[in-house]
Amino acid sequence: MAQMTVRRALYPGSFDPLTNGHLDMIRRVSPLFDELVLGIGVNHSKESCFSLEDRLDMLRQECLSYGNIVVLSFHGLAVDCARECGAGVIVRGLRNGADYISESQMMMANFVLDPGIETILIPAKAQFAHISSSLVKEVAARGGRVSAMVPEAVRKLLSLRYSGDL
Repeated sequence: MAQMTVRRALYPGSFDPLTNGHLDMIRRVSPLFDELVLGIGVNHSKESCFSLEDRLDMLRQECLSYGNIVVLSFHGLAVDCARECGAGVIVRGLRNGADYISESQMMMANFVLDPGIETILIPAKAQFAHISSSLVKEVAARGGRVSAMVPEAVRKLLSLRYSGDL
């Protein structure tokens, strides 16, 4: 069987906000591919904490030191974004068993939608497994400290958003 070389991967998400867990996944995955596309999915039925432009800026600023990162936004399905940007792999992070169930269902759906695009599920490191964007927003909205969960630039934006020293 011939081996396929995948040069470009897509790591999709809302990144609302960008967390240290996201950054750890980017740090671990980016060396595996010639190019890692960070795709911010736009979901109009979901209220975002930060605008799309702010999220694009957050990702671009935090990933400046990587030479192989492309940041973009997309509407619709991640598998369609992967196809459109030429990614042969979709990368998804797993924090827990619940993530595994939902992500494996999505992985199977993606395979049905485009059998030429693989999905790779990568477990989070233990120190990041509890961090989700939803948790960060909840803690920030209630005035809690989020400095261990997000990069400093994001913490500052959250402090401005929620009017507190987070």
